[in-house]
Parts: sequence; C-alpha cells; structure tokens
Amino acid sequence: MLKKIFFSFLISIICMNMLAKGNLPVYLDDTQPIENRISDALSRMTLDEKVAMLHAQSKFSSAGVPRLGIPENWMTDGPHGIRTEVFWDEWDQADWTNDSCTAFPALTCLSATWNPKIAEVYGQAIGEEARYRNKNVLLGPGVNIYRTPLNGRNFEYMGEDPYLASRMVVPYVQGVQSNGVAACVKHYALNNQEFERNRVNVTVDDRALYEIYLPAFKAAVTEGKAWAIMGAYNRYKGQWACQNEYLLKNILRGEWGFDGVVISDWGGVNNTEQAVYNGLDMEFGTWTNGMTESRSDAYGMYYFANPLLEKIKKGEISETEIDKKVRNILRLVFRTTMNRNRPFGSFATPEHSKIARQIAEEGIVLLKNKNNILPIDKNSVKKILVVGENAIKMMTVGGGSSQLKAKYEISPLEGLKSVFGADKIVFARGYAGEKVKPQDNVKVADTYDHRPADELKNEALEKAKTADVVIFIGGLNKNPNQDCEGNDRQTLALPYNQDALISALAKVNKNLAVVILSGNAVAMPWVNEASAIVEAWYSGAEAGNALANVLSGAVNPSGKLPFTFAVKLNDYGSHTLGDYPGDSNFEETYREGIFVGYRWFEKQNIKPLFPFGHGLSYTAFEYGKASASAKIIAENENITITIPIKNTGNRAGKEVVQLYIGDEKSSVPRPVKELKHFQKIDLQASEEKNVRFTITADDLKFFDDTKHEWTVENGKFKAFIGASSADIKSVLDFILE
Repeated sequence: MLKKIFFSFLISIICMNMLAKGNLPVYLDDTQPIENRISDALSRMTLDEKVAMLHAQSKFSSAGVPRLGIPENWMTDGPHGIRTEVFWDEWDQADWTNDSCTAFPALTCLSATWNPKIAEVYGQAIGEEARYRNKNVLLGPGVNIYRTPLNGRNFEYMGEDPYLASRMVVPYVQGVQSNGVAACVKHYALNNQEFERNRVNVTVDDRALYEIYLPAFKAAVTEGKAWAIMGAYNRYKGQWACQNEYLLKNILRGEWGFDGVVISDWGGVNNTEQAVYNGLDMEFGTWTNGMTESRSDAYGMYYFANPLLEKIKKGEISETEIDKKVRNILRLVFRTTMNRNRPFGSFATPEHSKIARQIAEEGIVLLKNKNNILPIDKNSVKKILVVGENAIKMMTVGGGSSQLKAKYEISPLEGLKSVFGADKIVFARGYAGEKVKPQDNVKVADTYDHRPADELKNEALEKAKTADVVIFIGGLNKNPNQDCEGNDRQTLALPYNQDALISALAKVNKNLAVVILSGNAVAMPWVNEASAIVEAWYSGAEAGNALANVLSGAVNPSGKLPFTFAVKLNDYGSHTLGDYPGDSNFEETYREGIFVGYRWFEKQNIKPLFPFGHGLSYTAFEYGKASASAKIIAENENITITIPIKNTGNRAGKEVVQLYIGDEKSSVPRPVKELKHFQKIDLQASEEKNVRFTITADDLKFFDDTKHEWTVENGKFKAFIGASSADIKSVLDFILE
C-alpha cells in the first residue's frame, strides 16, 4: 500500500512539472475532453498493455499501465457493504485490522422503503466507503426481478416490479458514482435463480424481456448513467449472458447507448471469440481457485489473456476489437481513479451507522396488527419474552459474495434490551438451526445450541405463559438453501419447524408478535393465530436498534412490500406452470410471460397472503376522492391525478400512495393493472396533503414484439389509486384518442 501511495505521489509530481513546462500529455490533462484523453492514452499503449487491462490479475483487480501512470482497477463486492480484503489469489480474508465496514440493509429492505431519496443516501454512503478503501468499482446494485420466492439471491435485489426497481436503482447508482466510484449494475440479465445458474438457458418472449426483466437495467444506464454492468451466469438464446450478442451489443450498446464497461461475473466467460465480438470488456474469476490449474500463471490463461493475444498475433482477431474494449476501460479509469476531483470518502463512520438505521427503520413492514398489539408500551409492559434463533444470530456473515466483515452488528435481542430494558426481557431459544460456518474465514459468534428440539420448544412455551408479550424472531438466514448465493430454497415453508413453534406459542399467549427476518416471502400457516406480523428483512449493522424502535413505537412503520407473499408456492406463475427450475437439459421457459408477481395473482384471481405494496402503520390515512385534470387526452397530452390524503390518527406517519394503470381493451393480453407512479409522503397527525401524479402516454404503452417497439393503443384506461395493489381507494376512467 505504501508503495502505491508513493507511486501516485511521484506521478503527481511528474505531472505538475510537465504541466508547468506546458508539455503535459493529453491523457494526463484533465482539462481536456475525456474522449481526447482516451484516444491519446490508447495511442501510447502496446498490445501487451492493452490485453493486460482486459483480464484479472488477482481475485479483485486488473492491471493498469504503470509505464504511463494509469492505475489498476480494484473491484469490491457489494451491494450492502464493502467486502473484507482477501488475499491476492484466495477467497479467504487477508486479516486486515482496518477493513471492518458498515453493514447496510439488504436491497430488499431498501426497496421496501419505497423512497428514492433514501436510495440516493444509501448509494452515497456505500460509495464513500468504497472510495475510502480505494475501490473504483462497486459490484452492485442488483436488480434482477423477483420471479420465484425460492431464488436464494432475492435478498440482494429490489423486488418483483420493474417500475419500483427502476425508481430505486437510479438514485442508488447516482449516489455511488458521486464519489468517483463506478456502480456495476448486476446481473445482466435473466439471472432469476441460483439453481444451475451456470447452465440454465432461459427462453422468454420479447414482451416479457422488455416489460419485466430489462426496465431496471435500462433506467440504471439511461437515467442513472451507470459506468459499469456485470453480465450474468445463465444463458439466453443459447449464448452465455457475459458474451451475449443480443443483450450486450444489440440492446445495451445499440438501443441504450451504454458507454461504460461490461464486466463478467466471476467465472462467467466461456469462449474467447464470442466474448470479444459480443460485447464483453473485462474478464474476472475464470478458474476462481487461482493458481491450481497446473500452470504458474493462471491469470495469463484467461480467455482474454494469452489465448486472446495469440489470436491477435495470428490475425484471427483484429486489434481494433481490443481497442474498443480498452477505450471503455480507460473511460472507467478517467471517471474514477484518474479524476482528481473525486472526494476522499469515509469509512465505518457514525454517520453511516445512522443512515443504515434510518434505512432499516423505513424498510420494516408491518404486515398485521390485530387489536393494535403493536407498538408495545415500554412503560406499562413488565415482561417481554423473546423467542427465536434469529434474535441472536449474525446475519451479515454468509449468503455468498454479499457477506460482510461488519464493524459491528446489533442483534434484535440486544436492540430490544436497549430500548425496553434488560430487566424486562427474557430470552428462550425455541429452536436451533445448523451450526454457523464462517465464510472467507470471517469470524462469527458461536450461538449453536446442542439441546434437543423438544427441550428448546418446551422451555419457550413455559416462559410464554407468564409473559405480557411474546416476540418471536425467526425466518430464514444466510445458510445454503436459504437466502444464499449458489443455491435456491427447497420450500416456501420456514425451516427448523418454526411453523409448529409459532402455532404453539399462540395457543399459550394471545399477545404474540411474529418478526420474520428474510429476503424472501415465506408461507405463514399460522397467519390467523399471530396477533402481529412484521417483516424486518436483513437490516444490517443497526438491525436490532431499528427493529426495537419500530416495535416500541419510537418509529412509526412505513415500509411496503416490494413483492407478493403467497399462501402456497404454486400460487406463483413460475411454479404453477411447471417451468421452474428448468428441464433435464437445463432449458427453462418463462411461460408466465409478463404476468410476474401481482400481475399473475390478479390475472388468475388468486388472493395472496399479503399483496405487493402492502404495509400498515400505527396511524391511519384517509384517502379522499381522486380527481383528474381531463377525461379525454391525445397521445401528446398529459393527465394530472390529484388525491387528498389525510392522517386521521394521533401520531405522525408516512404513507406510500400508489398509482396503477389498467388498459380496458387491448389487442394483446395485458395485466389488470401495473404500477406506474408512487409517492411517499410524511404527514403529521391531522395533517392533509394533496398528492399529484402526471400520466403520460408512456405510462400506457406496451412492448409490441412484432414491431420491436413500444406502442400505445387508443381506448379506455383506468387509473387505480391505492395503499397497495389490492387496497384500491379510487378508480378513475379516462380515454386516449
């Protein structure tokens, strides 16, 4: 590290001397247009130097050009925190003492805030941490659509709706990049499951591709101006996503005008020629077990290393193809490490902890609150029983590449003791999962309990009989086959017989609040037995404090579900149609097409357990009569919808007002309604505000796959205004003519 600092300082001195003499090379002169700098740097590079920039030189870095003072590129896993430093060629942590980061909430929690402003704050904070650690590419955020609740990596994504994901990803990207750190949006595209992710070939119609699976990526590129994109592992149209002509060349570069760098997922490249001609720029992770492939230089044997160099020298691949990729990489470098105006960043600060807590508090979703059992009055309650392994289990370790070496993590039990007082809190394990295994040698607290399951259950039931309130804290965790990269869940049910324990607790104490920690929907056969249900996600370093603040009423819950909770697995279109997880040849067809999430439930008239957009509050909101500025519009005109919203309760709260559009009659199948706008408002007790939405022709369009264009048809439409996809308060008719 000291050598790198000295080298950077030396280059700065040389540049200042050259600038003083008036002979600074164009590529080092940041007053010049960036494209001029790229051309000048490229003209000075040798072929070997160019090829070296195209592939990894270590687990998370690629070469610069030391001769020209062009620095290396350093990647870091995200998107919930900055990954611990690992050894040059190993996954194990390097045992640094100053790389313990702030653990931010998972992106499902961020999306559940339905607050684009807080998404920007999130991006800026995590970008500051990446910048401080001298990383110039953050491998995140993820925006793959929630197609099945079994996807082990759903917790890293932003839900089932393309519009919600689009509105949340843009400010996140902008926040990250304000620090001179590239956001690398992933996994492009159709990486909707972990099971056989390296082999599955996805078949999906163009309407579903463009209407459901691409909008968030497009928004990140065209609106967020993302500087990097990561390809996916799966195949599409028979080509691997990291070397896919249709995705990378035709759509990403051609239709969207992307000028950033395309990075492979680690080990996602399979062919030199396809990767060269179909749009990949940088190759990482091939032979990810490092130097054990019977060669002394495994990185030199990457598809974009010596094999590529040999093909260029033989004339099989033109050097001009390589120049295109180097241009993209240099553009990344000039935007990040060679931008002298980029801020210095900050790391694991109290300010970042505060941001992490605010996101967690705003993302927690109150699903049910019978008889207003919540919030719990800490002044009147005498004994609170906390039951469940997840009350004490670390949730920042495990889960795959997004796991963290956090500076600290407040468990739910710790948070509850802090808010209610340790003397009022009694804990009973209730159940025990498998023993925690450290990932990348990151240390974890050993909370394993060897007692028999019946003993754990009976202890909890006995203590529940005398408690004023029972808080069950369970759900999933970051172990394989739960919320974890590389594996999918096996069932919608909770693991470790939690369902039976919850039902038993409800029988001995009616004041039962169930808190689920997860990144996925879960079945709830006890839904009518529990008095209150809270979805608290994986909420990062401040998880316990955030949860305790919500349960105590210090914070009024305002989160809304970013995906649908179903009663049973076959209620989801991807499962009832039988195409998940693919056939014996790893071929999978998305037979539900555009009908993903709530679109499917409404098409089939299936009542969900909890609908998309659902979330309760400790106060009440009254929706007044909605009005429209017009009832008939032309294609180039707009309609303004106005809805008065009043807080009729006795405490301040936030409400997410949602607007959906439905097409009364169309030449193609369309959903009953689709989310097109939303707004989160903050209202004091008895305060009233008018919420306004502007509907344009773009809100009415569908993708015509016969013409390969977005189109709108004249006719009758409906605007649905509600508190969730199922809780509609007003419906307005209008005509496009």
